[in-house]
Amino acid sequence: MLETLKNAWKLPDLRRKIMYTLMILVIFRLGSAIPVPYLNAAAIGASGIFGDGNLMGYYNMLTGGALEQASMFALSISPYITASIVIQLLTVAIPYLENLAKEGEEGRKRINKITRYTGVALAVLQSFAYYSMLRRGGAVVYTEGWESVFACTVIVACFSAGAMFVMWLSERIDAKGIGNGISMILFAGIVAGGKDLIQALFIGRYADGGYAKGYIPAAIDAIKTEGFKWGGDAWFAVSVPVVAIIFLFVITFIVVMYNAERRIPVQYAKRVVGRKMYGGQSTHIPIKVNMSGVLPVIFSSSLLAIPGTLAAFFPAEEGTFWHGFVSLFNYDSWLYAVLYFLLIIAFNYFYVAIQYNPIEMANNLRKNNGAIPGIRPGKPTSDFIGKIISKITIVGAFFLAFVAIMPIAIGAVSGLNISLGGTTIIIIVGVSLDTVRQLESQMMMRHYKGFLE
Repeated sequence: MLETLKNAWKLPDLRRKIMYTLMILVIFRLGSAIPVPYLNAAAIGASGIFGDGNLMGYYNMLTGGALEQASMFALSISPYITASIVIQLLTVAIPYLENLAKEGEEGRKRINKITRYTGVALAVLQSFAYYSMLRRGGAVVYTEGWESVFACTVIVACFSAGAMFVMWLSERIDAKGIGNGISMILFAGIVAGGKDLIQALFIGRYADGGYAKGYIPAAIDAIKTEGFKWGGDAWFAVSVPVVAIIFLFVITFIVVMYNAERRIPVQYAKRVVGRKMYGGQSTHIPIKVNMSGVLPVIFSSSLLAIPGTLAAFFPAEEGTFWHGFVSLFNYDSWLYAVLYFLLIIAFNYFYVAIQYNPIEMANNLRKNNGAIPGIRPGKPTSDFIGKIISKITIVGAFFLAFVAIMPIAIGAVSGLNISLGGTTIIIIVGVSLDTVRQLESQMMMRHYKGFLE
């Protein structure tokens, strides 16, 4: 990875793209530190809204702490992600949008325009929901009279404008930078929130308030204090290396699965054009195991945030049915894990169906005098490709779902609250690999023989 970045830095155009992307991410982090007027930051932290075991705390981690600070970019890219989900799902159901998707570049531009307008509406809705939540928590300065109306207008407008600006920043990365804009924005937020993880790991405390047991990291002390349910403190010596090994295994597993692919062999027939003979070579169609990247994980987690948003409009008093229902969608609950698992699989199939059309792939092979050995051209070829894609998709879907819910399962078994979940690991590793892969492909297009070796 470092070698690829060093080689990409030598090319002026790629160096400009990298610098442009870094500049966009710096602007995003600067905006995440700009406070919104009429809000008391100290009261937000004391309200308990962003606990370690609730969904708001989880999404605060994804935004790098901007949500808890109630900054201009508190909503980050979430309204745009939700709008993309809604529009892409409606593309399958509404003929007008389906026809736009088939019109090529112009159709995609119009769909993107509709997505932006939908994102604006969702940003206003989420901004008002967040304002209502902060007001109940006592973080809004003015709550009565015309001052409260003015404060509400300013706060909602700031949150909405910040979300739209972040949407524009992500589109700038898509147009002139490196990587996927949505993924890069989330990546920047998670990495920026890593300071809390470092603090949890290395800024410890004196066990039992004294000096006798020495200065130990807080995360290790939490493992010792909580212990495994079936072993108590006796498992302390085993649990720490086990957690570290699992963490390294997950990262290695993600890297291996991201690079895994199924190659469908293709043989091109020889043909004579004038006095020259073309074709006759053997090649393959690479089908990635994880064809949809981190988008199913991002979209699934965004969709599961809807109950939390509704709870901001309709407060849930403790002991009521509504409170119990909303609590089921905390990111460490069993229902959240099951729904998360199923949604990741569903979105994986959805995106693979959009990206890969077996009939179109079979027709392209037939037009170029290509064929899969042992498979007849036409419908048998499309059926064969469709069967391969279906098998590969289920493997990739279960891979993403397994890594995403594994920390929830470990927390349920061990009694530990693992803040750095599988979702954040997938996003960090996946975005890094996708960015490096995009750099390599752009360098290969410039025909630098042996440049990547």
